[in-house]
Amino acid sequence: MSPELISILVLVVVFVIATTRSVNMGALAFAAAFGVGTLVADLDADGIFAGFPGDLFVVLVGVTYLFAIARANGTTDWLVHASVRLVRGRVALIPWVMFALTGALTAIGAVSPAAVAIVAPIALSFATRYGISPLLMGTMVVHGAQAGGFSPISIYGSIVNGIVEREKLPGSEVGLFFASLVANLLIAAVLFAVLGGRKLWAQGAVPDGGDADGTGGGGGSSGSGDAKSTGETTGTGSGNGTGTAPSPGPTAVAVRPEPGVGGGLGGTVLNPARIATLVALVALIVAVLGFDLDAGLTAVTLAVVLSAAWPDDSRRAVGEIAWSTVLLICGVLTYVGVLEEMGTITWAGEGVGGIGVPLLAAVLLCYIGAIVSAFASSVGIMGALIPLAVPFLAQGEIGAVGMVAALAVSATVVDVSPFSTNGALVLAAAPDVDRDRFFRQLMVYGGIVVAVVPALVWLVLVVPGFG
Repeated sequence: MSPELISILVLVVVFVIATTRSVNMGALAFAAAFGVGTLVADLDADGIFAGFPGDLFVVLVGVTYLFAIARANGTTDWLVHASVRLVRGRVALIPWVMFALTGALTAIGAVSPAAVAIVAPIALSFATRYGISPLLMGTMVVHGAQAGGFSPISIYGSIVNGIVEREKLPGSEVGLFFASLVANLLIAAVLFAVLGGRKLWAQGAVPDGGDADGTGGGGGSSGSGDAKSTGETTGTGSGNGTGTAPSPGPTAVAVRPEPGVGGGLGGTVLNPARIATLVALVALIVAVLGFDLDAGLTAVTLAVVLSAAWPDDSRRAVGEIAWSTVLLICGVLTYVGVLEEMGTITWAGEGVGGIGVPLLAAVLLCYIGAIVSAFASSVGIMGALIPLAVPFLAQGEIGAVGMVAALAVSATVVDVSPFSTNGALVLAAAPDVDRDRFFRQLMVYGGIVVAVVPALVWLVLVVPGFG
């Protein structure tokens, strides 16, 4: 058996163990990098660590650190309730408010399941109280999170753009963002029309007197990162579970209560810490997009300033950094670095290109990404598939920008699966529902997404040859 084939089989074993045994995929990948690098590729420690993504490490730590501070001081609470007040509680607009809110949270740096964990309890409570389909509300929340998930300063966007840069592929940060945004927006529009959205226009408005569940604080939950079945459950990191039952709920982050003004939703008001945090989030966007500064270093700097000014609010933020996501992506990319060092990437790319029909190879990669990601980590599968596609992309017959965008959308739009962290969070957050029936609905819908979306994004993004 060739060394290249051994290294790919080991990667498959990593995904299988992570999915079935609830072990962090990144830790498995580090072990695989050590084993394969030492025993098969004859690499020393320096050769193995050459693939460690130090730049992505700083981005992941910095952005999740800043967002953890925003949760701890109640800024995310304020954003949630301000968004509901913005539409004066109109029932038909609430699903779109939740879509936009989770999209905004992931776009400014929240890990996707962290945003879902914040918004889903409020969204599903509104759904129960005002007769909105829980499937509609839950999927709107998840697709909203993915719609904003590839902004240039987001976790997913930073990871994919970092991989593209490391592989020296042509890329478009804005193009990637809009591909995911438009795909998820169109899916949301179809869901709204099919699952009773038109009937909601006759239901009037929600009274401006508190959350639908009466608690007034759904944003205090924080949670998890992107990981589905790898068993990671730390802070905002990648927490995964297996089986049909949802994974445990996200860790609660204490938020100091503030007296409300006029009894508005949730009783949250802007105080100096929250104003400063909002300014920091805007500053991060301006610094990265306007001045091309490094997102990770900028986020760490802003987080340190906020921590120094309000240490009580920020003391727990370090523990809420997405450490499991950091471990996952750094481990997977380190192993991919070993694959590159021993020539596996070139070998696999030539094999895919050897199919003779590049468009067929492209759609197969999209389906592989969607199927595996419905059960395993989205960032993990993107970190593995994009480098595997590099050699046949280099042939020039397939546009790299469109292919990367298609892979990214295919690997993340399936996060509605109840086996994923996002799907499990929605399932767990739905009050007063038949959970078995709701689970089956999410599973059927997830299957439809897996079957249909990869072909559609391939047709729209890859076949025209963008990039």
